[in-house]
Amino acid sequence: MDVRFAQMLCWLCLVVTVRAFTQEGFKEALLKQLGLSEVPKLHKRDLVDLVIPDHVKNKYISMLKRQRVKRRALPSLAGILRGSPGNTGKVLYSDTTTRQNLIFDLEGRIPKNSEVTMAELKLFKKPLDRASLPAKQSHRPVSNARVSVYWVQRQQDGTNRTSLIDSRLVPIRESGWKNFDVTEAVHCWLRNKRREPMFLEVWIEGERMGSYAAEMAKAVSFTSQDPKDKALGKPELVLYTLDLEDYGGPGDCKEELVMGKSTCCRQKHYIDFHELSWARYWIIEPAGYQAYRCLGGCLQPPSLLRRFGYGERTCAVVESSPLPMIYLVKRGNRTEIEAAEFSNMVVEKCSCVTDS
Repeated sequence: MDVRFAQMLCWLCLVVTVRAFTQEGFKEALLKQLGLSEVPKLHKRDLVDLVIPDHVKNKYISMLKRQRVKRRALPSLAGILRGSPGNTGKVLYSDTTTRQNLIFDLEGRIPKNSEVTMAELKLFKKPLDRASLPAKQSHRPVSNARVSVYWVQRQQDGTNRTSLIDSRLVPIRESGWKNFDVTEAVHCWLRNKRREPMFLEVWIEGERMGSYAAEMAKAVSFTSQDPKDKALGKPELVLYTLDLEDYGGPGDCKEELVMGKSTCCRQKHYIDFHELSWARYWIIEPAGYQAYRCLGGCLQPPSLLRRFGYGERTCAVVESSPLPMIYLVKRGNRTEIEAAEFSNMVVEKCSCVTDS
Protein backbone atom coordinates (compact mmCIF):
# COMPACT_ATOMS: atom_id res chain seq x y z
CA MET A 1 0.00 0.00 0.00
CA ASP A 2 1.26 3.49 -0.84
CA VAL A 3 2.79 5.12 2.27
CA ARG A 4 1.00 8.45 1.76
CA PHE A 5 -2.35 6.67 1.27
CA ALA A 6 -1.79 4.68 4.49
CA GLN A 7 -0.97 7.87 6.38
CA MET A 8 -4.11 9.54 5.01
CA LEU A 9 -6.27 6.61 6.13
CA CYS A 10 -4.75 6.77 9.61
CA TRP A 11 -5.39 10.53 9.82
CA LEU A 12 -9.03 10.09 8.68
CA CYS A 13 -9.56 7.45 11.37
CA LEU A 14 -8.34 9.93 13.98
CA VAL A 15 -10.66 12.65 12.69
CA VAL A 16 -13.70 10.33 12.90
CA THR A 17 -12.71 9.31 16.43
CA VAL A 18 -12.34 12.91 17.58
CA ARG A 19 -15.75 13.90 16.20
CA ALA A 20 -17.42 11.06 18.10
CA PHE A 21 -16.71 12.69 21.46
CA THR A 22 -18.78 15.83 20.94
CA GLN A 23 -22.45 15.43 21.85
CA GLU A 24 -23.55 15.89 18.23
CA GLY A 25 -20.77 13.61 17.02
CA PHE A 26 -21.82 11.04 19.61
CA LYS A 27 -25.35 11.02 18.19
CA GLU A 28 -24.05 10.65 14.63
CA ALA A 29 -21.76 7.77 15.62
CA LEU A 30 -24.62 6.02 17.45
CA LEU A 31 -26.99 6.30 14.49
CA LYS A 32 -24.30 5.08 12.10
CA GLN A 33 -23.49 1.99 14.17
CA LEU A 34 -27.20 1.13 14.46
CA GLY A 35 -27.81 1.76 10.76
CA LEU A 36 -30.40 4.47 11.46
CA SER A 37 -30.93 7.77 9.65
CA GLU A 38 -32.58 9.52 12.62
CA VAL A 39 -33.23 9.09 16.34
CA PRO A 40 -36.27 6.84 17.05
CA LYS A 41 -39.35 8.81 18.15
CA LEU A 42 -39.67 7.59 21.74
CA HIS A 43 -41.72 9.02 24.59
CA LYS A 44 -41.91 8.67 28.35
CA ARG A 45 -44.86 6.28 27.95
CA ASP A 46 -42.49 3.83 26.20
CA LEU A 47 -40.68 3.44 29.54
CA VAL A 48 -43.83 2.63 31.55
CA ASP A 49 -43.66 -0.90 33.04
CA LEU A 50 -40.36 -1.40 31.23
CA VAL A 51 -38.65 -4.67 32.24
CA ILE A 52 -35.12 -5.41 31.03
CA PRO A 53 -35.04 -9.10 29.95
CA ASP A 54 -32.50 -11.25 31.79
CA HIS A 55 -30.53 -12.11 28.64
CA VAL A 56 -30.14 -8.38 27.81
CA LYS A 57 -29.14 -7.54 31.39
CA ASN A 58 -26.59 -10.41 31.48
CA LYS A 59 -25.09 -9.35 28.15
CA TYR A 60 -24.72 -5.75 29.36
CA ILE A 61 -23.13 -6.80 32.67
CA SER A 62 -20.61 -9.07 30.92
CA MET A 63 -19.59 -6.21 28.59
CA LEU A 64 -19.25 -3.83 31.57
CA LYS A 65 -17.04 -6.27 33.45
CA ARG A 66 -14.82 -6.77 30.43
CA GLN A 67 -14.21 -3.01 30.24
CA ARG A 68 -13.59 -2.68 33.99
CA VAL A 69 -10.97 -5.43 33.98
CA LYS A 70 -9.24 -3.73 31.06
CA ARG A 71 -9.08 -0.30 32.73
CA ARG A 72 -8.51 -1.24 36.37
CA ALA A 73 -5.43 0.40 37.87
CA LEU A 74 -3.46 -1.02 40.78
CA PRO A 75 -5.22 0.63 43.74
CA SER A 76 -4.21 1.46 47.29
CA LEU A 77 -6.80 0.96 50.01
CA ALA A 78 -8.34 4.29 51.04
CA GLY A 79 -10.84 3.11 53.60
CA ILE A 80 -13.87 1.07 54.50
CA LEU A 81 -17.17 2.91 54.93
CA ARG A 82 -20.10 1.52 56.85
CA GLY A 83 -23.68 2.75 56.99
CA SER A 84 -24.60 6.32 57.86
CA PRO A 85 -25.51 6.84 61.55
CA GLY A 86 -29.21 6.40 62.17
CA ASN A 87 -29.83 4.58 58.90
CA THR A 88 -32.34 1.75 59.24
CA GLY A 89 -31.53 0.12 55.88
CA LYS A 90 -35.10 -0.87 55.04
CA VAL A 91 -35.83 -4.23 53.43
CA LEU A 92 -38.93 -4.33 51.19
CA TYR A 93 -40.65 -7.45 49.91
CA SER A 94 -42.90 -8.03 46.89
CA ASP A 95 -44.19 -11.13 45.12
CA THR A 96 -41.09 -11.47 42.94
CA THR A 97 -38.40 -9.20 44.42
CA THR A 98 -36.69 -8.37 47.71
CA ARG A 99 -35.23 -4.84 47.82
CA GLN A 100 -32.76 -3.62 50.42
CA ASN A 101 -31.86 0.07 50.77
CA LEU A 102 -28.31 1.11 51.67
CA ILE A 103 -26.95 4.57 52.52
CA PHE A 104 -23.26 5.58 52.66
CA ASP A 105 -21.98 9.05 53.56
CA LEU A 106 -18.99 9.80 51.29
CA GLU A 107 -18.63 13.48 52.19
CA GLY A 108 -15.06 14.12 53.36
CA ARG A 109 -14.14 10.43 53.13
CA ILE A 110 -12.11 10.63 49.91
CA PRO A 111 -8.59 12.08 50.34
CA LYS A 112 -7.88 15.35 48.54
CA ASN A 113 -5.89 15.22 45.31
CA SER A 114 -6.77 11.57 44.83
CA GLU A 115 -8.86 9.58 42.38
CA VAL A 116 -11.17 6.67 43.14
CA THR A 117 -9.99 3.84 40.89
CA MET A 118 -12.31 1.18 42.26
CA ALA A 119 -15.17 0.85 44.76
CA GLU A 120 -16.58 -2.43 46.05
CA LEU A 121 -19.81 -3.05 47.92
CA LYS A 122 -19.41 -5.97 50.31
CA LEU A 123 -22.56 -7.71 51.51
CA PHE A 124 -22.64 -10.57 54.02
CA LYS A 125 -25.06 -13.32 53.04
CA LYS A 126 -26.61 -14.85 56.12
CA PRO A 127 -26.63 -18.65 56.56
CA LEU A 128 -29.63 -20.25 54.88
CA ASP A 129 -32.73 -20.77 57.01
CA ARG A 130 -34.01 -24.00 55.48
CA ALA A 131 -37.45 -23.40 56.98
CA SER A 132 -37.81 -20.44 54.62
CA LEU A 133 -37.43 -22.61 51.50
CA PRO A 134 -40.61 -23.45 49.61
CA ALA A 135 -41.80 -27.05 49.62
CA LYS A 136 -40.09 -29.26 47.05
CA GLN A 137 -42.07 -29.51 43.87
CA SER A 138 -41.65 -31.14 40.49
CA HIS A 139 -39.79 -28.08 39.18
CA ARG A 140 -36.38 -27.77 37.60
CA PRO A 141 -33.91 -27.24 40.50
CA VAL A 142 -33.01 -23.65 41.43
CA SER A 143 -29.49 -23.15 42.84
CA ASN A 144 -28.97 -19.37 42.58
CA ALA A 145 -30.65 -16.02 43.03
CA ARG A 146 -30.01 -12.94 40.88
CA VAL A 147 -28.60 -10.08 43.01
CA SER A 148 -28.38 -6.65 41.34
CA VAL A 149 -27.10 -3.33 42.71
CA TYR A 150 -28.63 -0.02 41.57
CA TRP A 151 -27.50 3.55 42.21
CA VAL A 152 -30.49 5.67 43.24
CA GLN A 153 -30.43 9.37 42.36
CA ARG A 154 -33.12 11.50 43.97
CA GLN A 155 -34.68 14.01 41.56
CA GLN A 156 -35.90 17.51 42.43
CA ASP A 157 -39.51 16.50 41.65
CA GLY A 158 -39.36 13.85 44.39
CA THR A 159 -38.97 10.85 42.08
CA ASN A 160 -36.01 8.48 41.98
CA ARG A 161 -33.85 7.60 38.98
CA THR A 162 -32.10 4.24 39.21
CA SER A 163 -29.10 2.99 37.24
CA LEU A 164 -27.97 -0.63 37.11
CA ILE A 165 -24.40 -0.87 38.44
CA ASP A 166 -23.59 -4.57 38.90
CA SER A 167 -25.41 -7.91 38.87
CA ARG A 168 -24.45 -11.52 39.56
CA LEU A 169 -25.83 -14.92 40.48
CA VAL A 170 -25.41 -15.83 44.17
CA PRO A 171 -25.67 -19.46 45.38
CA ILE A 172 -28.73 -19.77 47.62
CA ARG A 173 -27.20 -22.34 49.97
CA GLU A 174 -23.83 -20.57 50.52
CA SER A 175 -23.16 -17.91 53.16
CA GLY A 176 -20.36 -15.35 53.48
CA TRP A 177 -19.17 -12.11 51.86
CA LYS A 178 -20.28 -11.26 48.31
CA ASN A 179 -18.56 -8.39 46.45
CA PHE A 180 -20.07 -6.05 43.85
CA ASP A 181 -18.26 -3.47 41.70
CA VAL A 182 -19.90 -0.06 42.35
CA THR A 183 -17.14 2.15 40.92
CA GLU A 184 -19.55 3.71 38.43
CA ALA A 185 -21.96 4.71 41.22
CA VAL A 186 -19.20 6.43 43.22
CA HIS A 187 -17.97 8.28 40.13
CA CYS A 188 -21.53 9.48 39.42
CA TRP A 189 -21.93 10.62 43.03
CA LEU A 190 -18.64 12.55 42.88
CA ARG A 191 -19.65 14.23 39.64
CA ASN A 192 -22.99 15.44 41.06
CA LYS A 193 -21.21 16.95 44.10
CA ARG A 194 -24.35 16.87 46.18
CA ARG A 195 -24.06 17.21 49.92
CA GLU A 196 -26.10 14.10 50.56
CA PRO A 197 -25.19 10.44 51.09
CA MET A 198 -24.96 7.91 48.30
CA PHE A 199 -28.06 5.73 48.00
CA LEU A 200 -27.87 2.17 46.72
CA GLU A 201 -30.59 -0.42 46.30
CA VAL A 202 -30.02 -4.18 46.26
CA TRP A 203 -32.53 -6.30 44.33
CA ILE A 204 -32.83 -10.04 44.96
CA GLU A 205 -34.76 -11.89 42.24
CA GLY A 206 -35.17 -15.40 40.88
CA GLU A 207 -32.42 -16.66 38.60
CA ARG A 208 -35.08 -17.29 35.95
CA MET A 209 -38.72 -16.51 35.29
CA GLY A 210 -41.40 -18.29 37.32
CA SER A 211 -42.90 -18.28 40.81
CA TYR A 212 -40.77 -21.19 42.10
CA ALA A 213 -37.47 -19.39 41.32
CA ALA A 214 -38.88 -16.22 42.94
CA GLU A 215 -39.86 -18.13 46.10
CA MET A 216 -36.40 -19.71 46.32
CA ALA A 217 -34.78 -16.26 45.97
CA LYS A 218 -36.71 -15.02 49.02
CA ALA A 219 -34.56 -17.35 51.14
CA VAL A 220 -31.51 -15.15 50.33
CA SER A 221 -30.89 -12.57 53.04
CA PHE A 222 -28.03 -10.12 53.62
CA THR A 223 -27.13 -8.41 56.89
CA SER A 224 -28.75 -4.96 56.86
CA GLN A 225 -27.58 -1.57 58.15
CA ASP A 226 -30.36 -1.59 60.76
CA PRO A 227 -28.77 -1.39 64.26
CA LYS A 228 -31.44 -3.87 65.38
CA ASP A 229 -29.95 -6.46 63.04
CA LYS A 230 -27.42 -8.08 65.36
CA ALA A 231 -25.95 -10.38 62.72
CA LEU A 232 -22.24 -10.03 62.05
CA GLY A 233 -20.96 -8.49 58.83
CA LYS A 234 -22.58 -5.11 58.24
CA PRO A 235 -22.58 -3.84 54.61
CA GLU A 236 -19.27 -2.19 53.70
CA LEU A 237 -18.21 0.17 50.93
CA VAL A 238 -14.50 -0.28 50.21
CA LEU A 239 -12.86 2.60 48.33
CA TYR A 240 -9.55 2.24 46.51
CA THR A 241 -7.76 5.44 45.52
CA LEU A 242 -4.58 6.60 43.81
CA ASP A 243 -2.65 9.61 45.10
CA LEU A 244 -2.39 11.84 42.03
CA GLU A 245 0.84 13.39 43.34
CA ASP A 246 2.55 10.02 42.95
CA TYR A 247 0.41 8.15 40.45
CA GLY A 248 -1.26 10.74 38.24
CA GLY A 249 -2.39 9.16 34.98
CA PRO A 250 0.09 9.92 32.17
CA GLY A 251 -1.35 12.37 29.69
CA ASP A 252 -4.25 13.53 31.89
CA CYS A 253 -4.76 17.29 32.29
CA LYS A 254 -3.30 18.91 35.39
CA GLU A 255 -3.51 22.33 37.02
CA GLU A 256 -0.88 23.95 34.80
CA LEU A 257 -3.18 23.64 31.75
CA VAL A 258 -5.89 25.59 33.54
CA MET A 259 -3.30 28.23 34.43
CA GLY A 260 -2.52 28.87 30.77
CA LYS A 261 0.15 26.39 29.72
CA SER A 262 -0.84 24.70 26.47
CA THR A 263 0.11 21.03 26.70
CA CYS A 264 -1.81 18.28 24.91
CA CYS A 265 -3.62 16.20 27.52
CA ARG A 266 -6.83 14.27 28.28
CA GLN A 267 -9.51 16.23 30.17
CA LYS A 268 -12.61 14.85 31.89
CA HIS A 269 -15.77 15.41 29.84
CA TYR A 270 -18.96 13.82 31.20
CA ILE A 271 -21.95 13.15 28.93
CA ASP A 272 -25.27 12.90 30.82
CA PHE A 273 -27.81 11.11 28.63
CA HIS A 274 -30.73 12.33 30.71
CA GLU A 275 -29.80 15.95 29.94
CA LEU A 276 -29.82 15.27 26.18
CA SER A 277 -33.37 15.54 24.86
CA TRP A 278 -32.72 13.09 22.00
CA ALA A 279 -31.24 10.41 24.31
CA ARG A 280 -33.51 10.73 27.39
CA TYR A 281 -35.96 7.96 26.46
CA TRP A 282 -33.71 6.09 24.05
CA ILE A 283 -30.70 5.09 26.18
CA ILE A 284 -31.66 3.10 29.29
CA GLU A 285 -28.20 2.31 30.69
CA PRO A 286 -25.89 3.91 31.62
CA ALA A 287 -27.29 7.23 32.89
CA GLY A 288 -24.16 8.89 31.50
CA TYR A 289 -20.44 8.27 31.14
CA GLN A 290 -17.00 9.85 31.32
CA ALA A 291 -16.10 10.31 27.65
CA TYR A 292 -12.99 12.52 28.17
CA ARG A 293 -11.68 14.82 25.43
CA CYS A 294 -8.34 16.03 24.12
CA LEU A 295 -7.31 19.55 25.06
CA GLY A 296 -4.27 21.77 24.70
CA GLY A 297 -1.73 22.74 22.06
CA CYS A 298 1.32 21.12 20.52
CA LEU A 299 4.81 22.24 19.59
CA GLN A 300 4.91 22.99 15.85
CA PRO A 301 7.58 21.67 13.46
CA PRO A 302 10.25 24.13 12.28
CA SER A 303 9.43 26.12 9.16
CA LEU A 304 12.06 24.12 7.24
CA LEU A 305 10.08 20.89 7.77
CA ARG A 306 6.84 22.61 6.79
CA ARG A 307 8.37 23.33 3.40
CA PHE A 308 8.73 19.56 2.94
CA GLY A 309 5.01 18.98 3.51
CA TYR A 310 4.73 18.68 7.29
CA GLY A 311 1.46 20.26 8.43
CA GLU A 312 0.30 21.69 11.72
CA ARG A 313 0.42 19.39 14.74
CA THR A 314 -2.82 19.17 16.76
CA CYS A 315 -3.90 17.47 19.98
CA ALA A 316 -6.05 14.48 19.00
CA VAL A 317 -7.35 11.09 20.10
CA VAL A 318 -4.92 8.25 19.37
CA GLU A 319 -6.51 5.51 21.48
CA SER A 320 -10.14 4.89 22.43
CA SER A 321 -12.35 2.16 23.87
CA PRO A 322 -15.99 1.05 23.47
CA LEU A 323 -19.02 1.84 25.64
CA PRO A 324 -21.64 -0.84 26.50
CA MET A 325 -25.25 0.42 26.44
CA ILE A 326 -28.84 -0.77 26.85
CA TYR A 327 -31.23 1.08 24.54
CA LEU A 328 -34.74 0.93 23.07
CA VAL A 329 -35.52 0.14 19.45
CA LYS A 330 -38.80 0.64 17.55
CA ARG A 331 -39.96 -2.18 15.28
CA GLY A 332 -43.31 -1.17 13.88
CA ASN A 333 -45.63 -0.69 16.85
CA ARG A 334 -43.36 -2.71 19.15
CA THR A 335 -40.70 -1.31 21.49
CA GLU A 336 -37.83 -3.70 22.21
CA ILE A 337 -34.74 -3.58 24.42
CA GLU A 338 -31.24 -4.39 23.20
CA ALA A 339 -27.67 -4.25 24.52
CA ALA A 340 -24.59 -3.53 22.42
CA GLU A 341 -21.03 -2.26 22.65
CA PHE A 342 -20.35 0.96 20.70
CA SER A 343 -16.79 1.56 19.57
CA ASN A 344 -14.68 4.73 19.93
CA MET A 345 -16.78 6.27 22.72
CA VAL A 346 -14.20 6.70 25.52
CA VAL A 347 -10.92 8.57 24.99
CA GLU A 348 -8.08 6.53 26.44
CA LYS A 349 -5.07 8.49 25.14
CA CYS A 350 -4.33 11.87 23.52
CA SER A 351 -1.26 12.86 21.59
CA CYS A 352 0.06 15.43 19.10
CA VAL A 353 -0.45 14.32 15.50
CA THR A 354 0.23 15.91 12.14
CA ASP A 355 -1.82 15.71 8.97
CA SER A 356 1.07 14.40 6.91
